[in-house]
Amino acid sequence: MTQPARIVVLVTLMGAGCTQPGSDPDPEVVVEVRTEKASIRTVEELATAPATIFPLAKAQVAPRVTAPIGRLAVRKGDRVTEGQALAWLRSEDLDAQLAEAKAQVTDAEASLEKVSSGTLPSEIERARGEVERSESALTESKQLFERRQALVAEGALPERDLLVARTQYEQAQVANRVAKSALELLTGRSRTQDIRIAQSRLDQAKARLQFVGAQLSYARIESPLAGVVTEQFLYPGDIARPDSPIFTVMDLSVAVARSQFPEERTAGLRAGQPCRFSAVDVRRSDSVGKLTVINQAVDPVRHTVEVWCEIPNADGALRAGAYGEVAIVRGVHPNAVVVPLASVQLAPDRQSGVVWTVGSDGAAHQAHVDVGVVTSEAAEIHAGLRGGETVVIEGGFGLSEGVPVRSAGSSQ
Repeated sequence: MTQPARIVVLVTLMGAGCTQPGSDPDPEVVVEVRTEKASIRTVEELATAPATIFPLAKAQVAPRVTAPIGRLAVRKGDRVTEGQALAWLRSEDLDAQLAEAKAQVTDAEASLEKVSSGTLPSEIERARGEVERSESALTESKQLFERRQALVAEGALPERDLLVARTQYEQAQVANRVAKSALELLTGRSRTQDIRIAQSRLDQAKARLQFVGAQLSYARIESPLAGVVTEQFLYPGDIARPDSPIFTVMDLSVAVARSQFPEERTAGLRAGQPCRFSAVDVRRSDSVGKLTVINQAVDPVRHTVEVWCEIPNADGALRAGAYGEVAIVRGVHPNAVVVPLASVQLAPDRQSGVVWTVGSDGAAHQAHVDVGVVTSEAAEIHAGLRGGETVVIEGGFGLSEGVPVRSAGSSQ
């Protein structure tokens, strides 16, 4: 802020006591001030808001199966690549299940091969024996019928004995046909069904083998993304569960500065616009990025819009959780008149004010100005100054129009 004006009184004493008649009038009062030139330059109109750094991607790495942790391959702070092993779970029980599943597959393959090769079950063997017996009975009944037919023709045997033999022969024919049909039906349908069942059992055994193999592969905990291990929750010997993460991995190759802008200040913002992030309490140059997200929803409580500024961060200089400010260029004003902020006595609306200038006559002159962009160090003047004027940056309070001033030097 400006300091009270220091007044230098120039007095010429004509004597050692009082003023003699006919001496010079009252001494001239000259106010000592500090000054600077109003410049003409390009001014950026910025929209700013507090922001916090987030990673581009974040993963809570947890196992897919429940098992004790056997060994950890990384620790907090390590950089990892996508697919890199982070930990191994103990898998003795899964190894046993895998051996059992392999044996089941071997057994199912043997069963399918046995059925497919034509080896018939006991029901088919019995049906085949029934066909053989019916054929033997058919042969005997046919021979008996033929002998009796000859004897009846010779008159050596009554007709009724031939009738009995014919009936037995016809019954044997029917029994033989039934036995053959049963064998054909049983053989065809049973073999197809048995093959289908054997194939199904083999498929089930293979599926179980694949499942156990997958479960065993889950014993190797991998990083789903490239980044940095920022948190470690479990240690060797702890029981790892799917609902309990072991590590947190963050991808900070691109840092995302998330901020909440007042709704009215987001007009004109668009994805791809340049943006800058300034970290609080960190002496480093601003980080430059671009806007990627301008939320289409307004926070109903704060009436703000979330905006993301993505910043390349290959050197890892920006850390997750860092706090600062995001600045977005809303417009550029070339050839603008700019004065130090200390030279402007702003009105309450911050859109107008008063600037004291030093004229060529060495006197202070008041200029009423319209103010544009205001930063922490400078103010843009829309009207009231043309650029090049000498403006007072210290000692302006208490001045009056036309008061002689003397510059004690500029701030530059």
